[in-house]
Amino acid sequence: MPHPMWWIAFAPSPPPPEPAAAEASLQALSWWALQFSPRVCVQEGCVLLEVSASERLFDGRRALLERLREQAADQEVQAMAAAPTALAALGLLHGMPLPAVPDAGDGPEAPPGLRQLPLVDCPAHQLRATLDALPVFALAAARPFAPTLVRLGCATLGPLRALPRGGISRRFGAGLLRALDQAYGLAPESFDWTVLPEQFRLRLEFLGRIEVAAGLMFGAHRLLRQLKAWLLARQCGATGVVLHWEHDLQRRSEAPSGSLTVRTAEATRDTTHLARLLAEHLDRTPLAAPVVAITLEAIGVEARPDATPSLLPEDQAQGETLQQFIERLSARLGPAKVLRPEALADHRPQRSQAWHQAATSAPARNTAPAFPAALAQQPPWLLRQPMALALLDEAPLLQGPLTLLAGPERIEAGWWDGGDSQAADATARDYFLARSEHAGLVWIYRERKSSEHARQGWFLHGVYG
Repeated sequence: MPHPMWWIAFAPSPPPPEPAAAEASLQALSWWALQFSPRVCVQEGCVLLEVSASERLFDGRRALLERLREQAADQEVQAMAAAPTALAALGLLHGMPLPAVPDAGDGPEAPPGLRQLPLVDCPAHQLRATLDALPVFALAAARPFAPTLVRLGCATLGPLRALPRGGISRRFGAGLLRALDQAYGLAPESFDWTVLPEQFRLRLEFLGRIEVAAGLMFGAHRLLRQLKAWLLARQCGATGVVLHWEHDLQRRSEAPSGSLTVRTAEATRDTTHLARLLAEHLDRTPLAAPVVAITLEAIGVEARPDATPSLLPEDQAQGETLQQFIERLSARLGPAKVLRPEALADHRPQRSQAWHQAATSAPARNTAPAFPAALAQQPPWLLRQPMALALLDEAPLLQGPLTLLAGPERIEAGWWDGGDSQAADATARDYFLARSEHAGLVWIYRERKSSEHARQGWFLHGVYG
């Protein structure tokens, strides 16, 4: 015996006036629904989702329905309905008055996440009675004949279904009879399922011309919403996006199309963060000519399964992460202004660290090199170039005589680099901890005489706090 079907239909919010934006909104909603079932399609301006085979993965039908109801409120969905057949679910959305569920968070000022989504649920044993009470215009196949059917006394689907089948077929066509059978579960239904593209690259054409780069964010937000749905359905994350824009035909020959690339250190699905980065860059980007269309492309797509959520309050993420803040700051100040240090396993103090752009290099986790205890005695601040010290009877001076407190600590390294010793930064030094009456604790060294190419004498290399 085949497993009974169970369909959920989503009615999107009133679509935008431009057809391309309305189609993009439906596409984004259908991609979002693919995370709950592979059987998703778009019919009659609504999104249909068949979940009979996947409901057990979400702790049963009721738990899945509540989860969909909670998350769909943030997807520009107006209402939803559930029924054993697809046409019945669509009919509930089109024909039955949707009750508003009372809730303390409801109201015009309630945040989308707290708004209770109107829901109509039709169990299998109530399918016939529920459909019989629906108006005839709730069924798309009967909508063109609705005035005639009302004059015949068939204002609802119940009296229409009671008419002789031969008469319905001859007068209104076999399509209406077939739609009735499919809605009542007497005939199979078939749909063209939504299939995700292998790569994300979507184009959006504007109704007018955009004169400033910041105005491109209006269309970019729509494309980013579709990107988030695509990444969720594929369980992936992107390490960056490329925003292309096209100039109008009159200026296209004079000004070539432009593009803007935004990268992150780690694969992410947080399109809100990507939107912030795009906005920061677009605020400083001049347009050579008015823009009529944009294209958004995802780059660096990587598998990123959903992490298991934690029940501990301290593990719940609040606001943006540190890496997101660094990337946003780099977008505002420039990538060369925000750097991240990296510890290197090298005995030479001037070679023991390196600096990288923080926006495009994520910090290594649990890979910190094991430093010897002697490094803990080295100062936190090193001079970019060691400063030569004056001498008095071969004793170093720094705003007066220096008192040697510890040392020497001999560092001899870099000889393995080969070639010219100075170019290879070979080091042969004796380091001392010294005290100055005016400068405090300092780190000085003396070049060993065996270092042929090094400057002879004493040098200041570091300062303690």
